[in-house]
Amino acid sequence: MNITKEQIDDLNAVVKVAITKDDYQEKVDTILKDYKKQANIPGFRKGHVPMGLIKKQYGKSVLVDEVNKLLQDNLNKYLTEEKLDVLGNPLPKQQDNFDWDKENFDFEFELGLAPDFDVNLKSKKAITHYKIIADKKMVDEQVERLQKQYGKLVNKQEVGKKDEVTGTFKNEAEEIDQKTTLELSKIKSKKALDSLVGKKPGDTVSLKTKGLFKEDYLLPSALGIDKEKAEKLNIEVDFTIEEVNEREPAPLDQELFDKLFGKDNVKSEKELKERIKEDSEKQFEQQSDQKLLNDVTENFIDTVKFDLPSEFLRKWIQMTGEKPLTEEEAKAEYEKSEKGLRYQLIEGKIIQENNLQVQFDELKEFAKGFIKSQMAQYGQLNPAEEELDNIAARVMGNQDEVKRLSEQLMSQKLLNLYKEKANLKTKEVTYENFVKEVYG
Repeated sequence: MNITKEQIDDLNAVVKVAITKDDYQEKVDTILKDYKKQANIPGFRKGHVPMGLIKKQYGKSVLVDEVNKLLQDNLNKYLTEEKLDVLGNPLPKQQDNFDWDKENFDFEFELGLAPDFDVNLKSKKAITHYKIIADKKMVDEQVERLQKQYGKLVNKQEVGKKDEVTGTFKNEAEEIDQKTTLELSKIKSKKALDSLVGKKPGDTVSLKTKGLFKEDYLLPSALGIDKEKAEKLNIEVDFTIEEVNEREPAPLDQELFDKLFGKDNVKSEKELKERIKEDSEKQFEQQSDQKLLNDVTENFIDTVKFDLPSEFLRKWIQMTGEKPLTEEEAKAEYEKSEKGLRYQLIEGKIIQENNLQVQFDELKEFAKGFIKSQMAQYGQLNPAEEELDNIAARVMGNQDEVKRLSEQLMSQKLLNLYKEKANLKTKEVTYENFVKEVYG
């Protein structure tokens, strides 16, 4: 067997594979002999079918299979040994006059080669790294929410502006019949609010669905309908009041502090606010880090310039998908995926040049940290190390989970690298201003 490479340009090459009879014949003969031993053909005893008949019946298919296996194995070996960084997979060139009845075969494969380029982690223009702070307004609002959440309900006989009203929404035409509890502080419509205030259990008021709540997501659950229907709904619904309650805020005392953070971990209102501020800003770090990762990624895509073997890649997309694509479809698909491919190449180079690796032990510890945070959401704040090890072992036995966690850990390593070496400028903002600035 002989394999040679013809370099077309920096991004394209053709690999030629010449296979002779000596490369495959011994293997083909061995397989045909096995067929002869096992063949059941009418008129012949098992194991006594003439080899000529075996060759006639199975010879061509065995030859094709073995040549293709030989071709694939040796082509992959060649690409590895020659350290050829290919994009996609080798594409076989069409041969109109190919003849399987010959003894020697020649094959050609087109290759799309990865470009050579440099990545400078320190960009000319500084990238904003947001430090999101929990300001006094946010902390005070969170304290109020906690007081309300842990407060007690006091039954009333008349609706006030800040009360919770339990009742049933009805509209026969739209088949709405849903019992719900309304927090009047979440009602947006002044007309609806005026209709409710002063009413008593047993009273029925008519409310317009359009613009009823400050947040649109509240309407579907209040009426017991799906989101799509709620978005288009603009009708009058009857609301019959059944119960009125005022939520009396919980006092800022040790009982509340212990409920929130465990016994004696917080001992004053000042410490409560400091803890809320600290916990909130830790949560904000995830959003800030994701924003930084996105911005650094976009910056690399915009500033790291290199060509791709685009014609080869369009052809590869056209020929290797689940179903054949037209040239126009393949071009459109390539244009959609080009940006992602560029960053994949850039990221791969950064990982290689900075020797970033995911080791098994650190992946296991990362998995345990992830499991621990998940358990904390369900109130299990101090799981035993043995329990964490057992759960982590089950997770590490799932290849899909291992892949997902490996990608997350590598993203964390890249993020740490960017924080250390990229050209960043820190900008301190409140969460409200962060949302305005980032999401508009």
